Amino acid sequence: MVSIPITELESHVGQVIGESPWTEISQERVNAFADATGDHQWIHVDVERARRESPWKSPVAHGFLTASLLPMLNKQVLEVTGLSATINYGLNKLRFPAAVKVGAEIRSRIKLVELQRVDANRTLATYQTTIEIRGEDKPACVAENLAMYVTG
Repeated sequence: MVSIPITELESHVGQVIGESPWTEISQERVNAFADATGDHQWIHVDVERARRESPWKSPVAHGFLTASLLPMLNKQVLEVTGLSATINYGLNKLRFPAAVKVGAEIRSRIKLVELQRVDANRTLATYQTTIEIRGEDKPACVAENLAMYVTG
């Protein structure tokens, strides 16, 4: 993990900050997400049918499950210090180029795209986060995610 003081973050604009450790996507995690969201589509939760009928020959994670892991994964890459709070401010763009098969490992790679001073106590950071799948050419997710950093 990289620790960067908020006062030095601007010098990292345009740079890849780093990558998280690999995290396995288990069927238990997929099932828990299905229960939490009510999305029990068979490609996610019916293991035998997914092995027989799905294009991936495996159950796959929900795209929004993958997106929901951005904060957890990115927290393992970067800590911005000198803050009183960090607020998830949202997304500008979100795409799911490839499915994540159950049992696959994913990690995030984050790049600081832009830093905007909002006022004396708030700075808006725009990151490009790419969720990579171990051994795959296409990423699982590409997101332009926003973090509001609050000082004072």
